[in-house]
Amino acid sequence: MQQDNRGTSENAFQDHPGFSRRNVLIGGAVVGAGLSFAPLSWAASPDSAKGAGGSVSGVRVTNKRKLGSLEVSELGVGCMNISANYGAPADKEQGIKVIRTAHEQGVTFFDTAEVYGPYTNEELVGEALSPFRNEVVVASKFGFDMDAGGALNSRPEHIRKVLEGSLKRLRTDRIDLYYQHRVDPNVPIEDVAGTVQDLIKEGKVLHFGLSEASASTIRRAHAVQRVTAVQTEYSVMERSVEHNGVLDTCEQLGIGFVCWGPLGMGFLPGTLNGSTRFDANTDLRSGFERFTPENLSANEPIITLLRKFAQEKHASPAQISLAWLLAQKPWIVPIPGTRKLDHLQENLASVSVKLTAAELVEMDAALAKLKVHGGRMSPMHMRAVDVTQ
Repeated sequence: MQQDNRGTSENAFQDHPGFSRRNVLIGGAVVGAGLSFAPLSWAASPDSAKGAGGSVSGVRVTNKRKLGSLEVSELGVGCMNISANYGAPADKEQGIKVIRTAHEQGVTFFDTAEVYGPYTNEELVGEALSPFRNEVVVASKFGFDMDAGGALNSRPEHIRKVLEGSLKRLRTDRIDLYYQHRVDPNVPIEDVAGTVQDLIKEGKVLHFGLSEASASTIRRAHAVQRVTAVQTEYSVMERSVEHNGVLDTCEQLGIGFVCWGPLGMGFLPGTLNGSTRFDANTDLRSGFERFTPENLSANEPIITLLRKFAQEKHASPAQISLAWLLAQKPWIVPIPGTRKLDHLQENLASVSVKLTAAELVEMDAALAKLKVHGGRMSPMHMRAVDVTQ
């Protein structure tokens, strides 16, 4: 069965001296000395929405949301998997078409990073958005040293260096939202925040963000420089941020939250099953417990539940998943990614799916009875996640 590459806009990373360099390239993403990073980005399935009787074309994203003081469309687009998905990158013209179509339909928030490709995704995003750069919010990320095999590096001098490269590739004079991609345990977060604060004063960065940071790290950074947004995996099947203090901290401090993996790394659209196989040379999920044949089958009840609600709402499981996230908090913005126009249309159509308070209670009660089988990333990749409380 062909693998289904859909639903997030993020990478998983690791910096650990004990890891080998054996897989130098995985799906176009570098795996370097002590660090592996590869794409986890898929979009929703068009077929499931069409089969449910819902329209998947022509929907315009009209509502806005605030990430701190930064206003963006209520649904963003993760651009990574256009350039760094499993297998060869999409044709450049196809990628530009997807990004520009998203803008035509009201999306103003586009997410990329230095390491996506590496470098090539920023170049693509820069070219695609250049005709209307002043109409959109561009988010990118720093935190890895490509000259050192992808090791974590958030030293002030390195941040300044890589920012200049990102600005050039993005064809812009400022990055609207600049995230630390992963917390560097060797650099105090106060130094990172202070460096970004200086860049904000210089006008090269407009807002500061953190990715996969713990509640305590968020608070420490925010005390130096206001954090506009935190980006972490969040979906109906990955809800750690509800329990580890991250969402609570964001709410208390007025920080926006951006969901990567809003479609469960491609599982929630409902097109994967126990027969699905992932190429170990090109697909990072091949090493994740959640995507073993056994766990794909064991997690099928989650899809069954989503299909139930999808049928009632004339939507698809993917659209229900995105609508659920949008209903959680008004300062939460999912960023599903895709390289295909029909997938993009289905994702955008989720803004028209409204879950009532009663439906949300019913859905949460049903989800609470279901066990999610398998960790969200491999133990190696999870060690790059900042979990200090």
